[in-house]
Amino acid sequence: MADHRDEPLVLGIETSCDETGVGIVHGTKLLADTVASSVDEHARFGGVVPEVASRAHLEAMVATIDRALNDAGVKARDLDGIAVTAGPGLAGALLVGVTAAKAYAYALGKPLYGVNHLASHICVDQLEHGRLPEPTMALLVSGGHSSLLLSSDITSDVRPLGATIDDAAGEAFDKIARVLQLGFPGGPVIDRLAREGDPAAIAFPRGLTGPRDAAYDFSFSGLKTAVARWIEAKRATGEEVPVRDVAASFQEAVVDVLTRKAVRACKDEGVDHLMIGGGVAANSRLRALAEERCERAGIRLRVPRPGLCTDNGAMVAALGAEMVARNRAASDWRLSADSSLPVTETHVPGDAHLHPRPHGHAPSHDHVHESAKDNLYS
Repeated sequence: MADHRDEPLVLGIETSCDETGVGIVHGTKLLADTVASSVDEHARFGGVVPEVASRAHLEAMVATIDRALNDAGVKARDLDGIAVTAGPGLAGALLVGVTAAKAYAYALGKPLYGVNHLASHICVDQLEHGRLPEPTMALLVSGGHSSLLLSSDITSDVRPLGATIDDAAGEAFDKIARVLQLGFPGGPVIDRLAREGDPAAIAFPRGLTGPRDAAYDFSFSGLKTAVARWIEAKRATGEEVPVRDVAASFQEAVVDVLTRKAVRACKDEGVDHLMIGGGVAANSRLRALAEERCERAGIRLRVPRPGLCTDNGAMVAALGAEMVARNRAASDWRLSADSSLPVTETHVPGDAHLHPRPHGHAPSHDHVHESAKDNLYS
């Protein structure tokens, strides 16, 4: 295939939680985004069970990769690299993805890139809105993360400004949905019910918004407790719980804090772009309030379509393509899963970073055993 140093063709594998995602991108063009979700298997437990997620990834991996290649209309041998989420996430689930990526990279004779899950959530926006401005302010909100990040180079420089100190936003949605007996996952159903409720009906607290509180950190544990106690008090007196008003008021408390702090960070850092990503970025009220506040502040808002906000392989492929395009060092066979990989480590290089290649040279495949190239994928 033609030289892809300017527009790399990369396959990405995402298995940090309960979705087996495989994406293929050509530069910033999305060719395939396939997902095998195990969410239904976790619903009866009210949350993700790591062992169940790992088994589901193992069972879905090969079929999902084959489907992505077919959807993209490309052959595995034409790929310029294999990218995989190395962390953070569930250790067992990550190991399935990393092991699969190693196997495919080895068999195909392609460079391997272990990348950061959070940085991937930022980079995915390039597939919809073009190249990220530098610097970019990113608000990432999901079941496991609520973070404010400043990136001047998505492949090498992501600086955390603030993060959740307890429950993440998505986690709070799931827990309140459980109290309201709405099922799992909680985010979509609360979003739907909130549209029919009054967001001002109940004055729920806004965590860490006092003058002496950390400017960019988040806390939703107190909010979660306040909502749960309000519901319990209603039930204790035999009153009917106004589910729609509770959902709307709770949701408003969450998105109010998220958007307020994100806009403040943009102003303080002199950044005129805000990118919002992660599963909670699919929330309709978060999108609407962010757009309203960014417009008033003169900040350009970038939010990928909902399908690209949740965990997916396309975001991993997007960051992998940037690694190839910017000549970043590939990972080696010592790559492993790191459930607590810090966002400052946007990717996990191997020994290649000790011997950087001249600018413009294609990534070295010296770490791949040559005899593996002549196989059924060649």
